[in-house]
Amino acid sequence: MKQGIHPDYHPVVFMDTTTGFKFLSGSTKSSQETVEWEDGNSYPLIRMEITSDSHPFYTGRQKFTQADGRVDRFNKKYGFTNKD
Repeated sequence: MKQGIHPDYHPVVFMDTTTGFKFLSGSTKSSQETVEWEDGNSYPLIRMEITSDSHPFYTGRQKFTQADGRVDRFNKKYGFTNKD
């Protein structure tokens, strides 16, 4: 491997903003926000909307509330209504 062309690989805490689940992993991503981990050290905190803790594929649960909200927004945007 060529020297000096690869980004710095360091420990980072990822947090699922939906569930609050946190995990420590290595990453090249960095953040100005830090959090204290269970070992007493501070690590950069990366906030994520979806992780294995909240994604339906991994949890086995489908979240219909988000899908319903998207459908309603689409109908409002394009003027569709429920006319029986």
